[in-house]
Amino acid sequence: MISTICVCGAGTMGSGIAQVAAQSGFHTILYDVNGEMLIKAGQRMQQDLETLASKQKITAAQKDETLSRLQYTSAAGDCVADIVIEAIVEQPELKVKLFNQLAAINSGITIFATNTSSLSVSAIAERVIHSERVVGMHFFNPAPIMKLVEVVRAAQTAPEVVTAVYKLAKQMGKTPVICKDAPGFIVNHVARPYYLEALKLVQLGMSDYESIDRLMEASGFKMGPFKLMDLIGNDVNYAVSCSVYEAMNKPERLKPSPLQKERVDKGELGKKTGRGYYDYSK
Repeated sequence: MISTICVCGAGTMGSGIAQVAAQSGFHTILYDVNGEMLIKAGQRMQQDLETLASKQKITAAQKDETLSRLQYTSAAGDCVADIVIEAIVEQPELKVKLFNQLAAINSGITIFATNTSSLSVSAIAERVIHSERVVGMHFFNPAPIMKLVEVVRAAQTAPEVVTAVYKLAKQMGKTPVICKDAPGFIVNHVARPYYLEALKLVQLGMSDYESIDRLMEASGFKMGPFKLMDLIGNDVNYAVSCSVYEAMNKPERLKPSPLQKERVDKGELGKKTGRGYYDYSK
């Protein structure tokens, strides 16, 4: 039974997952080597919860209870939990190193869940102690709002681990979907053409960002591809494009767009930096 959750990485995604966990009644440890990131994450969560309380979506007591369940730490030795969910940078070596470091101080039944959006969970698991306890738990940004969670079954993942993470996602109020480990899993594989074809139209001078977004939204999509990329983060979206392209043996149809790379090189990562395909600084 899961009662304590450790989330590693205090960025937008990590703090969002931590907030969801704490709101769902779990004692939640938020770990990051950067103390400043922890402070910002705490401030962000407090602000989000105060906003929810002001809109009467939660009570003042629920806000206080949620905040009381949160523990912040920069000490890896504090990361003892029933499940560890990592939301650090998309570098497999760092994820493997973190999991092995924490496996050494946790019990043999602690679950290690990676929030990777496109890296092979099986490739991570094969290099981790107790590889049968490694699973994908892919939340979507912003984690407190988006309902979907992909529960990714690696080749090594024990069936009871998949079941436990599926149940946990439901306890968090999410809609979990179990999928086999594959490039891009389900959502990011399906979504590549949505982004890449839109980027290609702009690159060829056939349309512009705003027109494509308006058209797709008028067609029934909640958000056009460029607004969505800005929300996700253009660095994250480009990394996923590259990962899926490489994993699928570089098919031309999935080739990352130079417009994506240009945004990343300029540091125009979307809403989180104030500028992406759109200007959010105004």
